[in-house]
Amino acid sequence: MKRLLIIACAAAMAVSALAQDQTKLEARLDAATNTINEIMATPDHSIPDSILRDATCVAVVPGLVKGAFIVGAEYGQGVATCRTGRGWSGPVFLRMAGGSWGFQIGGQGTDLVLVAVNQRGMQDLLESKFKIGAGASAAAGPVGRDAGASTNWKLQSELLTWSRTKGLFAGVDLSGVSVSQNQADTDAFYHAAHSFHTILDGGVPVPAAATPFVRTVAKYFHRASE
Repeated sequence: MKRLLIIACAAAMAVSALAQDQTKLEARLDAATNTINEIMATPDHSIPDSILRDATCVAVVPGLVKGAFIVGAEYGQGVATCRTGRGWSGPVFLRMAGGSWGFQIGGQGTDLVLVAVNQRGMQDLLESKFKIGAGASAAAGPVGRDAGASTNWKLQSELLTWSRTKGLFAGVDLSGVSVSQNQADTDAFYHAAHSFHTILDGGVPVPAAATPFVRTVAKYFHRASE
């Protein structure tokens, strides 16, 4: 009887932990959805239409934290989705981490959007880990609905970035920051193990909890013919 009680308690604790993990991941998706809506709500600082149409993948990192004095460090948890022949894929979960030298005002939070603008950028997101500035080139994206239409941004960088910063820290330098797959959170969200390639290629249905995020990306990142 005592053994059965221990097993039942252990099972209840496991179910509770899984529920907490799911709530945490859904909150991250909600924050990513809000980040996109807030950036696009300001026309003068939004992502240009030419980039919205041609984007291959979109990653959102709500609340990327950059802190410390003299030696800086960035850390954030985000989500990504890619364009498929059937619309936008279910999300995968990412980590960003890195460090930099220089005078910094610590403790600032930056909402970050990374957009892959060509197949090279998409392939970066399929890697288990890559470093910005070494394995992948990134640049601050142009702003304004019509900006960038006549530039060669698509040839210069694999990833373009947009940020919305709270507090005193203006902008974010991602040089040297590594982006890695958060396989544990992705597996927990889908309740099964799937490769990033399978999910981002559209091989796994979009879970109901991810629908608002995916629909928001689809709303803004539209094809010219859509």
